Amino acid sequence: MGYQLLIVLAVATHYAFIAFGVFGGFLAWRWPRLIWWQAADALWLFIIVVSNLYCPLTWIEDRSRERLGKPALDGGFLDNHVAGIFYPAGYERVAQIVVAVLVLTSWVGFALLQRRNRLRKLDTGGDAADQHLV
Repeated sequence: MGYQLLIVLAVATHYAFIAFGVFGGFLAWRWPRLIWWQAADALWLFIIVVSNLYCPLTWIEDRSRERLGKPALDGGFLDNHVAGIFYPAGYERVAQIVVAVLVLTSWVGFALLQRRNRLRKLDTGGDAADQHLV
């Protein structure tokens, strides 16, 4: 029971980590402090995909499967839990491009919103300062 729960937690954490890495920039539009966490998450996802590193969560899932007498899955998390579910198998490059566009779009939108907010504060702050001097 414990190792089965560990597998479920590893898979759920993987999904949450990927979802935040892809869509977290949009959450930062509302909660700006999240952008640093999302950027770190997206960077980690980028490094894992580009360098084909073995993710620690995949290691936990595989060791738990072995403890239950099941074989470790061939490939990584994306191969076993994402490909064929969220995008057709064999279209990894297209999925990576779509993800990159989503992340970059969220970052550009975040930067534009931050710029707009700074300009608003300057306009509001400038008027208040001018009235104080008079």
